[in-house]
Amino acid sequence: MTQDTLHYLHAHHDRILAELREFVSIPSVSTDPTYAEGVLQAANWVAEHLRGAGIEQVQVLPTSQHPIVYGEWLHAPTAPTILVYGHYDVQPPEPLEKWHSAPFGPVLRQGRLYGRGTSDDKGPMLIPLKVAEAYRITTGALPLNVKFLFEGEEEIGSPSLKEFIKEHKQMLAADFALSADGAMWRIDIPSVNIASRGITGLEFTLSGAAKDLHSGRHGGAVANPLHAIAEVVASLHHPDGSVAVKGFYDDVLPLSTQERAAMAALPFDYAGYLAQVGAPTTFGETGHTTLERLWTRPTLEINGLWGGYQGLGSKTVIPSEAHAKITCRLVANQTPEDISTKVIHHLETHIPPGVTLTIRGDDKHNALPYQIPADHPGLQVAEAVLKEIYNQAPVRVRMGGTLPVSELFLQLLGIYTIFFSFSTADEDFHAPNEFFRVDRLHEGLAAWAKYWAQLGKS
Repeated sequence: MTQDTLHYLHAHHDRILAELREFVSIPSVSTDPTYAEGVLQAANWVAEHLRGAGIEQVQVLPTSQHPIVYGEWLHAPTAPTILVYGHYDVQPPEPLEKWHSAPFGPVLRQGRLYGRGTSDDKGPMLIPLKVAEAYRITTGALPLNVKFLFEGEEEIGSPSLKEFIKEHKQMLAADFALSADGAMWRIDIPSVNIASRGITGLEFTLSGAAKDLHSGRHGGAVANPLHAIAEVVASLHHPDGSVAVKGFYDDVLPLSTQERAAMAALPFDYAGYLAQVGAPTTFGETGHTTLERLWTRPTLEINGLWGGYQGLGSKTVIPSEAHAKITCRLVANQTPEDISTKVIHHLETHIPPGVTLTIRGDDKHNALPYQIPADHPGLQVAEAVLKEIYNQAPVRVRMGGTLPVSELFLQLLGIYTIFFSFSTADEDFHAPNEFFRVDRLHEGLAAWAKYWAQLGKS
């Protein structure tokens, strides 16, 4: 790799940052139909910048919901081919009153760019676009073959991606995927993600009377769905925080002694973790450390619980319905279908008298857990580059969250995914005041340029 490419990236950093601000200002919220125009605008913005970088065959391809942007540069016959992945959609900005500045009016404060999508995933995914531009302008060519796939549905579980990959297997064929999504663990320690948890979820409703009832006239005579749902939700866990669903842990593969020792050796700051999340103490399944519970144990969480009157003051009713949303994070050897079946059976057998159960599955969000082989060459290149950038060897970590694309690429294309994002887990993505550190933009541009150069020589 010529130093000219790095010099170009450094010299154009202010312009690249300005482009990121322009990108973040596009309200590309995928879950809310009122933002559909913003999602399409973001897709076209990405396509325009791919073309500007000299990428060929750039297309904005329709799916059942939001488009996928594709482009390629395939003129390095002796070099590997990678599939670069990222997503241009973002989470909803609510609650708006918690933001210190407009979520889609990005603001630079103390070396941080604040705005929805700055860290997840617009900042990180802009990096490979600009690296491609830098190579094309300074050397006339990329050091390896690159295919770009940027989707607009990651924040809603990538429901269209599976069919898209099935229909475009040849177009997407590569040696492995290099993901701009998937944050590093901590800001002070470089890291590579080697595993992520899977997911399954559902929503259920308990119904009592056919309509809301006066609590004075009918209280004590009919079941209250809110009381019932509290009882059902409480039945899902034991007092120690472990999941009470029968068979939930049957297929979980235990960690080896070596794996537990490796995690125990990581510099995990428990007090710092509590301070970061604002919790008084840790809590969860006994017999496992907090880090093990975050990364390697399955969970069942109540994500939403509602019913009855929610307005100001009081309204003396017995509501006719109560609702709850559940998601389960899965680990190696568990499947969404099996765990969903077991949770549904638990709900069906724990319904109190006087209410009926309705369940709505959410299989579009299902994803298997994922783990990359320890000796994967793409992982080794990532570690070498990070060591060069940060002057310290990166640690290998796991991801408590889920990135469905990694499992889909493995299942449908037969390729592993290397996570090479330069956001970090403390940057409040999915929360108000999301931000991306400007220094990480510098570091990410240099790292991706070095990664491509090193891989292109292999």
